[in-house]
Amino acid sequence: MTESALVRTPLSPTERSTPHREADRVRTDRADLDAVLDAEVLCHIGVLLHGTPSVLPTIYGRDGDTLYLHGSTGAGNLRAAMLGDISVAVTLVDGVVYARSAMHCSMNYRSAVVHGRAELVTDHATRLHALRVITEHAAPGTWDRARQPNKKELAATMVLALDLTEASVKVRTGGPNDEPDDIARGGVWSGVLPLRRVWDTPIAAADLDPEVPTPASVHDREPLG
Repeated sequence: MTESALVRTPLSPTERSTPHREADRVRTDRADLDAVLDAEVLCHIGVLLHGTPSVLPTIYGRDGDTLYLHGSTGAGNLRAAMLGDISVAVTLVDGVVYARSAMHCSMNYRSAVVHGRAELVTDHATRLHALRVITEHAAPGTWDRARQPNKKELAATMVLALDLTEASVKVRTGGPNDEPDDIARGGVWSGVLPLRRVWDTPIAAADLDPEVPTPASVHDREPLG
């Protein structure tokens, strides 16, 4: 069944997932959350580790209303993620906003924060599916081309699933919001310096057989976000 055929669960307007400032930047459509998650390849997981906040950067993958995360079974952060609620943040910077006042300088961005209790994925087929989702999100075309995980690798890997129901999305676009007095004063450049990210030329491994071609999924990969 395709994602479009599924009944999508709306974003949950809980206290911790409801932004209380700059309401004009808040997005409540489920598609906005999907768009942010699908446009980036790196997230940050926030957990409590030994009573202290800890943030772990890692790759991820989204399948419908589920976010999959993985890491070593020896990773303290992921083990801590099983003991309570976690937060996962994804942010894309689209530009720097230069204003006539230092306090009005800003960023154009798209961001999502997901809250919830991660579940350990133990079913073998689901674990493989989750790892495929993560791999294909970070490195499209790899799963079917490369060797599949063996028993030793699977035994050393923890896979977590996080429901995407409780999440918030904020987006800032446009130019600076300068004060009328600052505009009238003049003499200071004001505007936006856009930021875009593109993939550079692939660099083959030093020990790669030169007869092995670079896959189209690598050299023709679309820019991020």
